[in-house]
Amino acid sequence: MIDAFTAIYERDLDRLQAEIDAFQEESHVWQTTGSIKNSAGNLCLHLVGNLNTYIGKNIGGHPYSRDRDAEFSLTGIPKQELLAQVEQTKAIVTTTLRSMDAATLDEIYPEAVFGYSMKTGFFLLHLAAHLSYHLGQINYIRRVFE
Repeated sequence: MIDAFTAIYERDLDRLQAEIDAFQEESHVWQTTGSIKNSAGNLCLHLVGNLNTYIGKNIGGHPYSRDRDAEFSLTGIPKQELLAQVEQTKAIVTTTLRSMDAATLDEIYPEAVFGYSMKTGFFLLHLAAHLSYHLGQINYIRRVFE
């Protein structure tokens, strides 16, 4: 199961990089329209913060200080910097997952994120779905502006 999680996160973080890189007009990365409240850039920052916190820091012990408010308020970060952050996040996530023992999936996740205990495997599945959800949003936002 660890190999499956690793493959999914690796695949979807590669897709995140491809989506951000596909914005032809760099300013569009930070634009919203209509009822869309979050830009692709902010969703990208949110995913980076989310995965670095919940996988890199909480499971892998990698140092990370999250500023969730900034994930949704920062703008104008160059596309290449976003891509570098995604690449670094992918390295941390895959390194963490590959270092896990299969038994860890059945252990209680170290933080009660939703106010209750859950197994690490369940939370990793949730995080993969969260990544996929926002990845789809980024794809639609990109297509609106391109």
